[in-house]
Amino acid sequence: MAHGPTRQKVTLTMEVPAAPAEVWEVIGSFQDMSWHPAVFSTTGEGGNEIDATRRLVLGEEGGGTIDEVLYKYDPEKMTYSYRITEVAVEVLPVTNYSSHLTVKPGANGGSLIEWRGAFYRGYPNNDPPPELSDEAAIAAVSAVYQAGLDALAERFAGSN
Repeated sequence: MAHGPTRQKVTLTMEVPAAPAEVWEVIGSFQDMSWHPAVFSTTGEGGNEIDATRRLVLGEEGGGTIDEVLYKYDPEKMTYSYRITEVAVEVLPVTNYSSHLTVKPGANGGSLIEWRGAFYRGYPNNDPPPELSDEAAIAAVSAVYQAGLDALAERFAGSN
């Protein structure tokens, strides 16, 4: 009874001692992911409009790229959702990836940042190689989210 891959989900959160509006000001622009330590540069068009696009270059000039499209944007709720339209599995071992980034009020006037993703592993058939398995996909997405959240925690550590 072999079956294909199942959709995987990752949700990571981080509390920071900064007001939600202050955090949203840093992460709320779909066109600017300079706050993430893995992102060397972000280029794109469409601002924060639905169907806006961006290309992330990772690590260094000429590094791996991820192309994404924005499909939901709500500045009042401080949340946006996007999908990967193009990525090599060597860069991020996932397919059919979508993600949601949200800032919510946290404890003591601070913020709770939530980063959620859903995706399939990089290998669509049965018996994937280890680097394209469900575990590899979950580990890779978790590492991306954790690095971004850790950078935000560090950035806002001196707030309030």
